[in-house]
Amino acid sequence: MTPDLLTWAVLSLAAFGAGVLNAIAGGGTFLTFPALVWAGVPPIAANATSALAVCPGYLGGALGFRRELAALPRALLAREVALSAAGGVAGALLLLVTPAKVFAGVVPWLLLLATALFAAGPRLARWAGGEGGGRLARWRLPGLLAVAVYGGYFNGGLGILLMALYLLVGEQRLNTVNALKNLNSFVLSVVSVAAFALGGAIVWEPALLMAVFATLGGFAGARLARRLPVAWVRAIVIVTGVVMSAVFFART
Repeated sequence: MTPDLLTWAVLSLAAFGAGVLNAIAGGGTFLTFPALVWAGVPPIAANATSALAVCPGYLGGALGFRRELAALPRALLAREVALSAAGGVAGALLLLVTPAKVFAGVVPWLLLLATALFAAGPRLARWAGGEGGGRLARWRLPGLLAVAVYGGYFNGGLGILLMALYLLVGEQRLNTVNALKNLNSFVLSVVSVAAFALGGAIVWEPALLMAVFATLGGFAGARLARRLPVAWVRAIVIVTGVVMSAVFFART
């Protein structure tokens, strides 16, 4: 990539927006990944670099929901963190052995799937049986492991999938869903980024710059999430997902 002023400005704005979006409802990689591809970074390296860029933003978002996390059972949090870490490593290793052409072809489908699942989340949650003890509640941990593998492989739409999962298994409190989404996203991103770094897949200069702006966006987004109506949050994520899916379908 060419490190000109316009490129750095676009990457910085994308990272800040991603931090805000991830803290609110997920989908921040819909901004950072396309921005890096636009800047000339190859798709697999762009995905790895984007994962590092948004990782600190997840931490900022999780800290913004400290009260919600403190109210949850510690044993549950420990199990979910362990599963997120294991899935993140597995997904990252899978990405490192995936041919670049195959990955580029599957990206728009992954984006579209994540958006569709998020859009259908509330309806599917009602079908699943409502809050606590719904018919899909037993799939909470296996589902988390599967989403963590996806997140380690392709960070795009990770937050959307995690929110959809928690809605499906009966968690109806949006702030709690956001807290769990940010915590687990941070954990699996940390371990997957470590694997990407060891595999030499990260472009470090844009990654470090974007990480700073994503962190700032994460703090701002956590505050904003408490004030925005739920319908607005969902609309922002769905529109972003549809637009980015269309862009990548057009590129293939």
